[in-house]
Amino acid sequence: MTDARSARDRAADWILAREEEGWSAQDQAALDAWLDESDLHKAAFWRLEHSWREADRAAALGSGAAAVPRRRAAAWRSRPRIWSALTAVAASAAVVIGVSLHQGRPPAGEAAGATAAFATEVGGHRALGLSDGSRVELNTDTRVRTAVGGDRRAVWLDKGEAFFEVAHRDGQPFVVHAGTREITVLGTKFSVRRSGDKVTVWVREGRVRVENVEHASAARSTVVSAGGVALSDGAATLVTSASPERVEQALSWREGTLSFDHERLADIALEFNRYNRKKILVEDSEAARIRIGGTFPASEPGAFARLLRDAYALEIEETPDAIKIRK
Repeated sequence: MTDARSARDRAADWILAREEEGWSAQDQAALDAWLDESDLHKAAFWRLEHSWREADRAAALGSGAAAVPRRRAAAWRSRPRIWSALTAVAASAAVVIGVSLHQGRPPAGEAAGATAAFATEVGGHRALGLSDGSRVELNTDTRVRTAVGGDRRAVWLDKGEAFFEVAHRDGQPFVVHAGTREITVLGTKFSVRRSGDKVTVWVREGRVRVENVEHASAARSTVVSAGGVALSDGAATLVTSASPERVEQALSWREGTLSFDHERLADIALEFNRYNRKKILVEDSEAARIRIGGTFPASEPGAFARLLRDAYALEIEETPDAIKIRK
């Protein structure tokens, strides 16, 4: 058995044991000690815990969605493959999410002007299936409106970030409206992030056209191919290429993680703060300039800060509202 598989199975044991009524402070201390043994243990546990939380979220969705029961560990003691079982729970969550959200979509053939609105809170992640076969994933603190039906396929990204997997339909382009930009495709996979007037488009597969619909003096449109990124702000749009690894890093939020490659701690803190109400505050310029790489759970700023303390001997002060970091 590989180290990764062993860590994964042990993480599943911990998660299921924690569901039992007899879970104690001593058990929690033992779990904490196991997590502290290696980053591999932390990564395995956090990834499985994320799937477990997704199952809980699915169970809490509105009427019309079948509940996903939290299964007690005692019912799983005879399992030969606990990982497969937990994966099934996560898959059930995805099915329930899809069923519930389907009820909020405008039916195919509805009037072209009809829209449905969807949103996530800070730290949220939501998957939508549209009636044309396209899929949309919403990142943290995101709001979209959709109008898909008849001959129209349009989405308005009011704020935040979304990943689109667009079903190809001849003669029916799919248009994403993000501020002053329109992103038009026939069938591809890409993400759009909007922060005020700033719009970033990452293309994973296919090609998209990014058009400036407001600034008449600017170049009207540009085409971005797979592996490309378009950065727009006001009248300007910059298009550049990126490695497949860099594209996947930019999309790692879909797995509940944040990936960085030799990036400044100040910028990493800003990214963590998009996903959490407890904010990371880097309080001196020397610490802010530290370059860091790695993959970390988006919802665990405290654990990230503790890793910084251990690796760089930084001073960490945690309050109910913030995590303060200084050299």
